[in-house]
Amino acid sequence: MIPGMNAKQMKKMERQMKKMGMDMKELKNVKEVIIRLEDKELVIPNADVSMMNVMGQETYQVSGKAHEVEIEQELIIPEEDIEMVANQARVSAEEAEKALIESEGDLAEAILKLSQ
Repeated sequence: MIPGMNAKQMKKMERQMKKMGMDMKELKNVKEVIIRLEDKELVIPNADVSMMNVMGQETYQVSGKAHEVEIEQELIIPEEDIEMVANQARVSAEEAEKALIESEGDLAEAILKLSQ
């Protein structure tokens, strides 16, 4: 349901939309909607969700109060970086990987830390 519309207005709008080849329906029992961004998630609990189908193209309308959740980024260290740090600092691959994790993937910082 669109906020601010009464049931009679909604039915009239639905009839007009059907004439134009549009179909709109409300999704029932939605527990939450999660929108994942690169560095965070927007979580909308108990969201009101409507789906509109226009000539095969589905569009969703989400209404509700969202709250942000920060995403902890997993650090992925390429094998080549580990080898390069190990060779430059003359240490084992395990030591190089540990130094890269501690320096959050910064090659120069890892090499300096291991060379001291």
